[in-house]
Amino acid sequence: QVQLIESGGGLVQAGGSLRLSCAASGRTFSGYAMAWFRQAPGTERDFVARITWSGGSTYYAESVKGRFTISRDNAKNTVYLQMNSLKPEDTAAYYCAADPSRPYSISRITAALTGYDYWGQGTQVTVSS
Repeated sequence: QVQLIESGGGLVQAGGSLRLSCAASGRTFSGYAMAWFRQAPGTERDFVARITWSGGSTYYAESVKGRFTISRDNAKNTVYLQMNSLKPEDTAAYYCAADPSRPYSISRITAALTGYDYWGQGTQVTVSS
C-alpha cells in the first residue's frame, strides 16, 4: 500500500510559479512510475505529466510542455511538479498518482487514468488573471 500526500498549492498571479510536492509512504516508491493529473470543477481529470521510476524519462501534456517540469527524489520518496508561467486555465486541483505496473513506460497510453493504483487527496492551484 502506498499513501500519497500533495502539498504546495495556492493562489498565484498569472505568469507566476509554484512547486508542488507529493510525499509517498512505502518502501516501493522508487519502483513506481509517478504522474500528476489535474481536475477543474465540472471537468474530467486530465493528465499533466509522468516520470519513470528512475526519473530518466518524462512525458507531458501539450498544454503544459515547456512550462512544467516533473522530477523525483527517490531518496526522499517525493515527486515534484515545478510550474512556471502559470495561466488562469491552469487553475485546478492537482493530484499525484502512482503506477506500480509500468515503471519504465512513457507513452500516450500512460496518460490515461487506467493503471494508476494510488492517488493523493489533491492540492488546489488557483491562478488569477
